[in-house]
Amino acid sequence: MARSFLLIFLGLSGLVAAAPPPNVLLIMADDLGYSDLGCYGGEIQTPHLDRLAEQGLRYTQFYNTARCWPTRAALLTGYYAQQIRRDNLPGSQTRGARANRPKWAPLVSVPLKQAGYRCYHSGKWHLDGMPLSNGFEHSYYLKDQSRFFSPQAHWKDDVKLPPVQRGSEFYGTVAVADAAIGHLKEHAAKHPDAPFFQYIAFAAPHFPLHALPEDIAKCEARYRVGWDRIRAQRWKQIQKLGIVTGALPKVEREVGPPYHFPKHLQILGPDEVNRPLPWDELSKKQQAFQQTKMAIHAAMVERMDKEIGRILQQLHAMNAWENTLVIFLSDNGASAEIMVRGDGHDPKASAGSAPTYLCLGPGWSTACNTPFRRHKTWVHEGGSATPFIAHWPNGIKEGNGLCRTPAHVIDLAPTLLDLAGLKPVRKEPAPGRSLKPTFAGDREPLHEQLWWLHEGHRALRKGDWKLVA
Repeated sequence: MARSFLLIFLGLSGLVAAAPPPNVLLIMADDLGYSDLGCYGGEIQTPHLDRLAEQGLRYTQFYNTARCWPTRAALLTGYYAQQIRRDNLPGSQTRGARANRPKWAPLVSVPLKQAGYRCYHSGKWHLDGMPLSNGFEHSYYLKDQSRFFSPQAHWKDDVKLPPVQRGSEFYGTVAVADAAIGHLKEHAAKHPDAPFFQYIAFAAPHFPLHALPEDIAKCEARYRVGWDRIRAQRWKQIQKLGIVTGALPKVEREVGPPYHFPKHLQILGPDEVNRPLPWDELSKKQQAFQQTKMAIHAAMVERMDKEIGRILQQLHAMNAWENTLVIFLSDNGASAEIMVRGDGHDPKASAGSAPTYLCLGPGWSTACNTPFRRHKTWVHEGGSATPFIAHWPNGIKEGNGLCRTPAHVIDLAPTLLDLAGLKPVRKEPAPGRSLKPTFAGDREPLHEQLWWLHEGHRALRKGDWKLVA
């Protein structure tokens, strides 16, 4: 008996408690260019995201769907958007570009909740249904993308809130961060032993170009040199960082916005430019106008980074830093669109303020998507390649690493389920693959091929080749 007891004791002493599943902080920007962040070669000041990159992994060939709503559907389900009725698929019986998902395609928050995660959402939604009916415990849903200062449509826990009056101190990027921090504080106080999934979807730097005046002032002088020189500077830094090598493609001077609104151009006036013309060919007034637009775009990105810093500080405050997987990416590339929506555009108001409605346009979008061609909506690299940062002290040991394995937003949901110890139950073939092996340094291909289809633009990537049509 004594010998048996000793053997049992020795056997048990060799067991190690299973590591708890990680918390997840998933952060998505809107219309961010591939090289907008400092850690991807940009001149925009993003110290908090740069620090995450220094301590974690940067993926150099990570893809989205090149558009807002298909990316969000793919991100949170693990399916291509066309499989689940969230983008058009010519010839199929379900052609709705924004229809309801099939019941067999729940958002990843649903199985995570069933596994004991507390799930929270803050920011843009752009999905069918509402957050609380899709597995989230709490949500701040900011729907109004035309007004950063005075949104008319926003919800707290699926209950509509009163419109925000113009002239208040509200700013959308700050409000989204405030809500996320509130969720995390409540989680730490009431559910400290449960893992959390906090999904944060900023609207920045999507148009309209709205930013706080003090943020714009910091960026104004930086862009006097124009988009051609900024593009060249970024390309030099990208090569220095080792992110992309090869030749820089020529600027497609004839490619303008994907949609054309002549009346909107008239409203914006003669200083607006709907082609990425050589900077030196612009008049002084046009250069000044375009310089200010890029300063506002940069201010929006820098403010987002600052608010991300506040959220990361909350992770430290609740002792969740070491076991939280932080992921950052964008829903598509920078946008060449030029239009006027919302409350219209007052050319006499200060650029970037609530009465204005400005868009980045193709000149600066070309620079923001350096070193790639085209823009949001196109499935070329400029529209579909995104910066992707993964940081997790307990799970990613390769600080300041570069992962060149091609991956896609369809891989996020399988990754989160894998890390939670869950096996997805799929009634339909799911193309997404877990990124977990790449966290450990495995660089074997995840996909035999990847494909894109949006508004008639098509692409197929196999190995190191990508075909676009």
